[in-house]
Amino acid sequence: MKFFEHAAKKLFKKNGISILEGHVAYSPEEAMEIASEMGGSVALKSQVLIGGRGKAGGIKFADDPGEAFEIAGNLLDMEIKGEKVKHLLVEKKAEIKEEFFLTVSIDRSSKKPIIMASIEGGVEIEQLAIDNPEKIIKYHVNPLEEFLPYEAREIARKMGVSSDLISSVGGIIWKLYNVFDKYDAQVAEINPLILTNDGLIAADAKLEIENDSLFRHTELAEANSFKPKEFAFVKLEGDIAVIGNGAGLTLTGMDMIKLNGGNPATFLDIGGGASENTIKKALNLVLNYSPVKVVFLNVLGGITRADDVAKGVIKALDSSKRKINIVIRLTGTNEEEGQKILEEAGIPFEISMEKAAKKAVEIRNSLVE
Repeated sequence: MKFFEHAAKKLFKKNGISILEGHVAYSPEEAMEIASEMGGSVALKSQVLIGGRGKAGGIKFADDPGEAFEIAGNLLDMEIKGEKVKHLLVEKKAEIKEEFFLTVSIDRSSKKPIIMASIEGGVEIEQLAIDNPEKIIKYHVNPLEEFLPYEAREIARKMGVSSDLISSVGGIIWKLYNVFDKYDAQVAEINPLILTNDGLIAADAKLEIENDSLFRHTELAEANSFKPKEFAFVKLEGDIAVIGNGAGLTLTGMDMIKLNGGNPATFLDIGGGASENTIKKALNLVLNYSPVKVVFLNVLGGITRADDVAKGVIKALDSSKRKINIVIRLTGTNEEEGQKILEEAGIPFEISMEKAAKKAVEIRNSLVE
């Protein structure tokens, strides 16, 4: 069984190998949200079970959430060597000082595990193996004996890493072999292993487990699975973002915006029972969507609690670098508590959907006059 990069990295981290901060996105909206929460530049990496995605254009960089949204949309439309890209790993962009290559696999001819390592890592490693094979160190491990840390340090020394890095690079080699052995792997690879100001980090991860051993590692199949989307988001052509708790209520809010002469920028249904965190994530999406000039949040609380909505709104506005006018219609379950929270924070609200929609359009019109 082959593992997606994000799943392999979780196992590497669990076994003491440092990885970059990152989260999985299944849509451009989620990529934009993750980029917003991280701040700064991010890498967007197509999650496929084949190699060569970098050369195929499956890895891109974005400097801000809006750019992350656009790039994610393009990547999720891609096929790489016949495999459709269904999700992305969004990571903080690293400042790289050096790159190394490390892999552990099975040498069929010797019937032993083999560690291969090079002081040169990255997308050109296959060409390096052809042009300068002497730069790739090979070390066979006796599977009947324990692989010891000093052996890993010796591999690092032969690679030619600087003396101050021999111990730390050797430590990563030793941990990678232990992952390979622990999970009955056919391949465990880091390419590249990068040196940053924060130390050595696995910038990529490849892991393939022997299928016949999966009965011993039942938890691994779940780690490699997909998750459903948290809410429905559709990008439209207008500049007033519409958020509602339920598809019907969201569509009604969009109709009210149109009736008053405005144009919706989004359809965003947070669903019933939306939590405080869901409200925050939804607002982060639209606050970082560049065409949006005004946000219309239309909530009729049933399972969704008005106080949770209010708390999520405040958290989103406090964390957002982009200041956007927001018009809130808030009523239903715990409405008094929610309205009080908004009042104390100085955030206006309406009880009538009609009044709130009209107000949103009026604010939008005042901004473009």
